[in-house]
Amino acid sequence: MAGSTTNEHAGTQGQVGAVETRGIEPVPDDERHGHASQMFWTWFAANISLLGLPLGATLVAFRGLNIWQAVLVAVLGSVGSFALVGVLSLAGKKGGAPALTLSRAVFGQRGNAGPTLVSWLSRIGWETISTTTAAYALLALVRWVFGWHQNTVLTLLCLLVFIGCTLLISGLGHATIMWINKWATVVFGVLNLIVMGFLVATVDWDKVLDAPAGPVSGVVAGVGFIAAGTGIGWANAGADYARYLPRSVPGGRLITASAFGAGIPLVLLISLGSLLSAGDGTLAQAADPVAAINGMLPSWMAVPYLIAAFGGLLMSNHLSTYSAGLTMLTLGLRVPRALAVALDVALMFLGGIYFMLIAKDFYGPFTTFLTLLAVPISAWVGVVLVDSARGRTYDPAALMDTGRGSRYWYTGGFRPHAVLAWAAAIVTGLLFTEAATSADDVWFTGPWAHTWLGTNGLGWAIAMAVGALLYAVSGGSGGGGPARTPGAPGASATAEVEEVAR
Repeated sequence: MAGSTTNEHAGTQGQVGAVETRGIEPVPDDERHGHASQMFWTWFAANISLLGLPLGATLVAFRGLNIWQAVLVAVLGSVGSFALVGVLSLAGKKGGAPALTLSRAVFGQRGNAGPTLVSWLSRIGWETISTTTAAYALLALVRWVFGWHQNTVLTLLCLLVFIGCTLLISGLGHATIMWINKWATVVFGVLNLIVMGFLVATVDWDKVLDAPAGPVSGVVAGVGFIAAGTGIGWANAGADYARYLPRSVPGGRLITASAFGAGIPLVLLISLGSLLSAGDGTLAQAADPVAAINGMLPSWMAVPYLIAAFGGLLMSNHLSTYSAGLTMLTLGLRVPRALAVALDVALMFLGGIYFMLIAKDFYGPFTTFLTLLAVPISAWVGVVLVDSARGRTYDPAALMDTGRGSRYWYTGGFRPHAVLAWAAAIVTGLLFTEAATSADDVWFTGPWAHTWLGTNGLGWAIAMAVGALLYAVSGGSGGGGPARTPGAPGASATAEVEEVAR
């Protein structure tokens, strides 16, 4: 079968410390293991970075919300968006393959290339931001401990340390990631709580409690802002980590574990960021949030803070890198999964070198570019949600067969109504989107970018809604697969009709 990846060492897949040799091919039932709680630890670990604080600071400084509104926004935006991640993860335990591989059944073998490429670009982009920020944190730690100041050699060394840690965890694969997520959550979670305790001591409570409430429109826009900055970025990766779960895991538990696993740390961090910004808007405007937060702490807290910042970024980055490797394989890269991760890490290293040693402005242009990518990703989410709701089943052989004989070849490799719904949703979302690093540096402005929806950054939400609506009215079926033969990879002994109801 064209595009398939062989698995010669199935017995090592579930062993901590062993290299996962499976690529994107569906996981057979006899290798499924674990519980829904794994998703709790996975998403908790991905969101314990102290860089969640600037999100909360922005709610107060730029949205005009008071602390109670900011907490409400944090709950609705983070818990709600990761509940969506959990819903999309159900496809992983149903089909046993990564999210963008399963997406072949929706868009066609060729039509899926667009969503997959956009997802990979977004993933590598956020990885580069995490890598660069972590390297700055490590440079600050080295300066504090040894008195060494930043230079080219030290910068490269700090980049290599972070990238080496990322490669070690992501390269080993799923079982090691699941084990590390659980214990890292405990270690870095405790460190973060200690740092947060000292940050709370800097809060100007008089200003916090006296702050007037912001407009309802600010609350609505804030929910969209938090959702876009948290769960939406992971929506196309949830299935990557749920694909090893047994089919018998209740779907409701998986959704709940995802929502609260991410929601608990995010609500705490976003709320604290809002508290800090109520008396001082510095954090919301900081080009380097790591340095800004460090400046709020006693000098002797620098070491635990910087370790917590480094560890939190690593927990998020190794998940992103793992998914990026799978996405590269889905795009057609014919190498073992671990090598795909290594190639992804090499690109991160080059990106880190450029942004730390060459480019003069890091966060502005890059985050603007990634904001634009949120529109096509959200359009993909809308289409896939409707397709899943229609009872999509997956043919494991057809997922891996990228040739003309594949059941998912459809029309010339495209499933027209899905691809057209995705494309139209992107165009519509961009009509309400403005991409600018400043008032004087505008990259792109849609004709309706200055309406209420546009000025509140909801172009991504419009893209999701339009994608879902157009795909729903197109009348395509979600079944899309022949009856499975017993023993085939991903085969199920029972019917798959009660997925979300469980």
